[in-house]
Amino acid sequence: MISNEGARLGAEAAHHLAQTGLYAFEAGLTDAEFTRIEREYGFEFADDHRAFLAAGLPVNVPPEDGQTWHRPWPEWRGGDLDSLRRQLDWPVEGVLLSVEHNGFWYEGWGERPADGTAALETARRHLADVPVMVPVYGHRYLPAGRGSFGHPVLSMWQTDIIHYGLNLADYMYQEFDEARGKADDSRHPVATARFWRDLL
Repeated sequence: MISNEGARLGAEAAHHLAQTGLYAFEAGLTDAEFTRIEREYGFEFADDHRAFLAAGLPVNVPPEDGQTWHRPWPEWRGGDLDSLRRQLDWPVEGVLLSVEHNGFWYEGWGERPADGTAALETARRHLADVPVMVPVYGHRYLPAGRGSFGHPVLSMWQTDIIHYGLNLADYMYQEFDEARGKADDSRHPVATARFWRDLL
């Protein structure tokens, strides 16, 4: 059972996206499909993310002739398991890349080991305990967590992480509706996911 507010936000997000006419939709994910996905990948969707995907599954648009097929929507139903795993691993792998090549080090991990391999292993050990981030679209993510909702959507590219919407419904305006998705300086989203919020 998901929260009423989570269900409302997810349905609102799906409605906003459908109104843009940019994507076709398949039938939403069923309870059995959610159970299979969550068991397979070891996380639970936040309530609003779950309600969004239950309302209708956005379909990736095939490319025009000669273009590479970019699949920004995670293909939760029948998608390539390795591709989904890579999307789920993207935030952590991005941080590890920054540790290895850009000298990044999170102060909460203590002193950085002088040896690069040891630093990478230390970072990997710490990152095993951070909240799971679940792909929404491309490199836009929401924290996992049944019973939670209303998290800001984060754009995650290695350690370059920014807010991309106050919540899932607002994100649909920001990403897909130029007329209604104008930035408002008075908005102050508060990231909720431990560790990731410190990289904003």
